[in-house]
Amino acid sequence: MLKVIFMILFLIPCCFLKKGYWFLVQNNLLLIMFIMMINMLSGNGFEMLSMGFGCDMMSFGLNLLTLWICILMILASIKIKNMNNYENIFLFLILILLLLLLCTFSSLNMIFFYIFFESSLIPTLLLILGWGYQPERIQAGFYLLFYTLFASLPLLISLMWFGKNLLILNFCFSGNMKMNFFVYFIMIFAFLVKMPMFLVHLWLPKAHVEAPISGSMILAGVLLKLGGYGLLRMMKLMIYVSMKYGFLWISISMVGGLMISLLCIRQVDMKSLIAYSSVAHMSLVLGGIFTLNCWGLWMSFLMMISHGLCSSGLFCLSNMVYERIGSRSMIINKGMLNLMPSLTLWWFLLSSSNMSAPPSLNLLSEIGLINSIMSWNSSSMVLLMLISFFSALYSIYLYSYTQHGKFYSGVYMMMSGNHREYLLLFLHWIPLNMLILKSEYFMLWI
Repeated sequence: MLKVIFMILFLIPCCFLKKGYWFLVQNNLLLIMFIMMINMLSGNGFEMLSMGFGCDMMSFGLNLLTLWICILMILASIKIKNMNNYENIFLFLILILLLLLLCTFSSLNMIFFYIFFESSLIPTLLLILGWGYQPERIQAGFYLLFYTLFASLPLLISLMWFGKNLLILNFCFSGNMKMNFFVYFIMIFAFLVKMPMFLVHLWLPKAHVEAPISGSMILAGVLLKLGGYGLLRMMKLMIYVSMKYGFLWISISMVGGLMISLLCIRQVDMKSLIAYSSVAHMSLVLGGIFTLNCWGLWMSFLMMISHGLCSSGLFCLSNMVYERIGSRSMIINKGMLNLMPSLTLWWFLLSSSNMSAPPSLNLLSEIGLINSIMSWNSSSMVLLMLISFFSALYSIYLYSYTQHGKFYSGVYMMMSGNHREYLLLFLHWIPLNMLILKSEYFMLWI
């Protein structure tokens, strides 16, 4: 693992070169990703062990997702380079964020995990404050910062309590412990906010709407997965107490998923709709994790990967429209089929993946999560049925309102798109739909 970390560290000076550095960094990240894929072994234990770092199959999957999304962020943000908008600092922040996320997913020590988990907030905040669009980005930054920090300090205290009682804070050697509800709650609350769970989700739509495209991609693609990853890692410390209180989180997530799905249907802002749909998808992940059965844990991980690719692609699409028209409103962005017919295909493909159409990974993960939650309690069938129905409804709503109808008369000229944009969408869609052929990899990590 250290070789990957050092490769990225030595890329940082390349951010401040005068010429050709942008594509140099991007191509080197692709090379690093290729090296990681070669090292990706199909064993059940931890591989690449070195100096407190190690990867199992779950870490490998999320590390590869992080690298992939960071490469696509650089590809999507070419406007920052063309406008000379502090592109050196921008690339530097992306590499620092990548480094922190890789360290988070590969840490074996819980305190290291906590430090990297919290540190990843700082580059994200700087991306939103530095390259966001509206002045409201300062308020969005405060929301992001205080929601996350408010929940995270109790996690540190609970980790210290574990260190005192267990005498070891290593993921490999930690086992199940008896604890009361208070310790259990403060331990998982940071992850519930990060996912985010319904009731503590208000920071997410604000952060997404004000973030630049790169901020939205990394936020939807990877940072939401930190919560799910933390829960999956910590779950073996608290299996007994989770079996006792799991119904609470599953109930909140199911009802919350339905309410957020209904909220999606009355959104006008495209980015806001995609952000709320992320909360609805993550509520299914949360339900799957707390059922504590194999299907739930496997498919929660799979849903995290598939949602990371799908929502990131949808944010790219909404940004392409925003760059041309200057508005994210679906009232103004009607009739795109007349103006950008080639892009309509990608809107359709990614919207259909968002509503779990075959052959996307979303389909497999949603079927597995429904199976898992139904086996936990069959009366949740009604809520699951409604969540699935409304997820299809808001995906069709997003597609049909933006692509069909009479286009806004103020728009008199439109560039249909360039190769870079189609490549960007292609690189989101292909892994999302082709990885279903290797879906056994997502079930080897337990």
